[in-house]
Amino acid sequence: MTERPADLSVMTTERPEPAPGAGPSAGERTDAAAAMAKAATLIEALPWLDRFHGQTVVIKYGGHAMTDGALQVAFAQDVVFLRYAGLRPVVVHGGGPQISAHLERLGVASTFTGGLRVTTPETMDVVRMVLTGQVNRDVVGLINRHGPFAVGMSGEDANLFTASRREALVDGEPVDIGMVGEIDTVDPAALRALLADGRVPVVSSVARGAGGEIYNVNADTAAAALAVALGAAKLVVLTDVEGLYAGWDEGNSSPVQFPTPPGAKIRTGDQVPRSGDVLSLLTAAELERLLPSLSAGMIPKMEACLRAVRGGVPQAHVLDGRLPHSVLLEIFTDSGIGTMVIPDGAHS
Repeated sequence: MTERPADLSVMTTERPEPAPGAGPSAGERTDAAAAMAKAATLIEALPWLDRFHGQTVVIKYGGHAMTDGALQVAFAQDVVFLRYAGLRPVVVHGGGPQISAHLERLGVASTFTGGLRVTTPETMDVVRMVLTGQVNRDVVGLINRHGPFAVGMSGEDANLFTASRREALVDGEPVDIGMVGEIDTVDPAALRALLADGRVPVVSSVARGAGGEIYNVNADTAAAALAVALGAAKLVVLTDVEGLYAGWDEGNSSPVQFPTPPGAKIRTGDQVPRSGDVLSLLTAAELERLLPSLSAGMIPKMEACLRAVRGGVPQAHVLDGRLPHSVLLEIFTDSGIGTMVIPDGAHS
């Protein structure tokens, strides 16, 4: 057994007194500067904490943030931070890569028409299983590492989403793409009960038809419809680009010629947007004029933003989900990130 020292003072953990006249050490100055930087970050967040306290924020979770382990953990931390900060986060997710991977394991080829997955009844069984039974459970589990917050739901549960069959437009002609639906109605009563209980609903983008059919619905569209139904303060859409670019097709390496709205704001500080600059702020009317010229991958996301703000949501955002903690950076910093869409005549 180790003997206790006779002089207990040798066990002290107190920092030694500096020599008379000596200033703080380099390490102490570094520690103080780091602490001050953290304090400044917290103070910067204060007005945003006040503004959004008690407000609902709908987050469409997708892209690289869903497949990279470190980003998954960071996203879950963001959601839990929002909840502890007094906001009411709601997560809506798809799972395209996971669905394709599972179909591939089964030897079923994935087919897309007009940017939408052709969904046969057999494929729909796989879509439903992967979205609700795998992806949803994974997201719920990540959040619940921090406490009993997340509750998984499908759009089928309590008739949250009711949808009808939709067709894809290819060269202006309608094409049948199977069990793909367009949301007709949203009944958020069960979800509101979860929010009132302090839970974080996590919703998979599957919907039921009026006749009991099951539909695969676009997660961007589902998130926008839910944000409108809940009267959310924000819709946040995570994707794999920094935002909407000025004069740039996100799917190609060369600029496309579409006019940047004259009132659009950018993040570079330039007075005139240049090709490749991220547009930080657009009104609904400005976005509507741009939609026909956007790349196929951005159209559903920007359409979701447009539907949200036209439906009464004050702000809709497209953020780069590859950036850790992008949700917190948008909500709680003065500069924000990504592209924000606001109603016509509104002020950011």
